[in-house]
Amino acid sequence: MTDTMKHIVLAHRPGGAPTEDNFRLEESPVPTPGEGEVLVRVHYMSLDPYMRGRMDDAKSYAKPVPVGGTMEGGGVGEVIASNHPNFGPGDFVLGMFGWATHGVQPGDMLRKLDPSLAPITTALGVLGMPGFTGWFGLTEIGQPKAGETLVVAAATGAVGSMVGQIAKARGCRVVGVAGGPEKCAMAVEQFGFDACLDHRAYADGREMRAALAEVCPDGIDIYFENVGGKVLEGVMPLMNVDGRIPVCGVISWYNAGALGANAGGETDQLPKFWRSILVNRLRVQGFIIADYWDRFAEFMNEVAPMVGSGQVKYAEDIADGLENAPGAFIGLLQGRNKGKQIVKVI
Repeated sequence: MTDTMKHIVLAHRPGGAPTEDNFRLEESPVPTPGEGEVLVRVHYMSLDPYMRGRMDDAKSYAKPVPVGGTMEGGGVGEVIASNHPNFGPGDFVLGMFGWATHGVQPGDMLRKLDPSLAPITTALGVLGMPGFTGWFGLTEIGQPKAGETLVVAAATGAVGSMVGQIAKARGCRVVGVAGGPEKCAMAVEQFGFDACLDHRAYADGREMRAALAEVCPDGIDIYFENVGGKVLEGVMPLMNVDGRIPVCGVISWYNAGALGANAGGETDQLPKFWRSILVNRLRVQGFIIADYWDRFAEFMNEVAPMVGSGQVKYAEDIADGLENAPGAFIGLLQGRNKGKQIVKVI
């Protein structure tokens, strides 16, 4: 076993969109697991939009990554040393190891994986936190009913594609919003959406609204919020009475800093949105999936067989090498990934 590991730290906080200079690759000794802990050699790590918020020193639902600290993130890998009775060398596990080649975690915080049942990368996407996020937000807050219309942006990502496919399975008309014709084709042809709009083709919320109105002639019953921005502006006037809006993320505002505060100096839409919520009796609920891990087994019982049978499909975009994680992350925030963004560490 090598004596050194590599990890990527936050070199300094970004003032807007992150650049490669905000990250630094460092080497350090491989940690030694303590009592009840497990040492893992990371094979693949996840990149997710929430990581952008961790780079800002702003109040949020979790503490920011300190300058000089290892970037946070989930990973899957092989146990190489264990002081926990439930894990031994050769086991594959999921844990929060950060942007690193190795990590130590308490065994009680790890999830054992069976590579014979599904590729270990699926624990980072379709059968992991993103897939669970999409399933929970849709089923618990969106409460889809047959015949309703659902709109979801970031439609080909791990969250959006799960939302759309579960909604289709429950009898909804599903409209996606994605960046570019290729992604829109993926949403329809691979994930089975009824329609998908390329948000890059529309200059503002008004144009977005007109396009959505054409493909949602009966209005919108559920909007699964991943992006904010002009998509939200286009959706709100089309929401039906008693509509539901699970708020999962607002990626279009993340690079504005401070988690989107005063994003872009846009005209204040709050009065209009607030009135729409009242008049249309909308249910708008933000959620953080970490609050609901007690539902994960329920998610797996429903969705794992659907993935195994091919009823729920998934796509993965895998960058090669830990040193390429910053570039892949920047691309993720710009919408360049096609499917769940993963980094192959070894």
